[in-house]
Amino acid sequence: MTHLWVRAEQRLNEDRVGLTPKGAKALMDAGIKVTVEESSVRAIPLQGYVDAGCDIAPENSWPQAPADAIIFGLKELPEDGTPLPHRHIMFGHAFKGQHSGKALLDRFKAVGGTLYDLEYLVDEAGRRVAAFGYWAGYAGAAVTLKTWAAQQHGRSCGPVGVYPNKDSLLAELSSELDATKSDRPKAIVIGALGRVGTGAADLCEAMGVQVTKWDMTETSSGGPFPEILNHDLFLNCIFARPGTPVFVPRDALTTPRKLTAIGDVACDPDSDYNPVPVYDRATTWEEPALRVANDPVLDVMAIDNLPSMLPVESSEDYAEQLLPSLLTLVDLDAGVWGRAAMTFAEHTKD
Repeated sequence: MTHLWVRAEQRLNEDRVGLTPKGAKALMDAGIKVTVEESSVRAIPLQGYVDAGCDIAPENSWPQAPADAIIFGLKELPEDGTPLPHRHIMFGHAFKGQHSGKALLDRFKAVGGTLYDLEYLVDEAGRRVAAFGYWAGYAGAAVTLKTWAAQQHGRSCGPVGVYPNKDSLLAELSSELDATKSDRPKAIVIGALGRVGTGAADLCEAMGVQVTKWDMTETSSGGPFPEILNHDLFLNCIFARPGTPVFVPRDALTTPRKLTAIGDVACDPDSDYNPVPVYDRATTWEEPALRVANDPVLDVMAIDNLPSMLPVESSEDYAEQLLPSLLTLVDLDAGVWGRAAMTFAEHTKD
């Protein structure tokens, strides 16, 4: 019997989960065994999984799971160098030359384990079958607006955290914007037709922020793009890849501009193709904005786990997208799983 083991998340500020109790029940009805670990942080309560009939295991007990279990989590495992003999479903961040990624792949390769990277679960046309993009854009726009609001008081953005739901985030953000006693800023979203950009634009519009929406058509010239500098906020929602134009070049730091806050939702500062090369590291929940210029001010928001700010909405949305693929786990050699296994094999060749 196919056995899916849903592990607790071990990364700081990570309360999401990729399977809801409703989804677990659907898997069990399809003949798949589901074990769910206890978790001290998971946004969806354990009782729902108990009521659905899942087996329950102690928190972080997955290393002792049966050898044939498929371990399912979202974010990275502890970087402790231990071998990984199981089959794992998670975001590995290991196929783009990342240094930590190589170490992770070596842990699998040493003992014959397999990584089915969630970022590389794609359909026949190469489109991802599930993504957290919408809520990344939504939360990223919110933190960028918080950054702008703090600037109006001569401050840097303070720490951010988890919200029980989007309404509580909207209420807090609206209050902060009203407290500036200023007109709402103007924003430009690049990648506005995608999941990430849609989420960013929706948040802005919910806050009464005027949004200029650009996508591939508007950026096909390759730049430069002085229009970006004429907005208060710029939200980059396009992932770096070869051929991506530079949207905000280094010389923008000393160029006359209206722009004071960048939300790099894509957050890929280590990439050679980074379209926002004015900063060099991700920001954190404790320090959400990195100041890269002072006269005039320019802050960059580049948090790399933004959907975790809204763990209930983002978990439910993602789990619904992923469930049809999880229902095909009984045949790991075909479909999305077969393609993901081939991607892993290609990146672990000698």
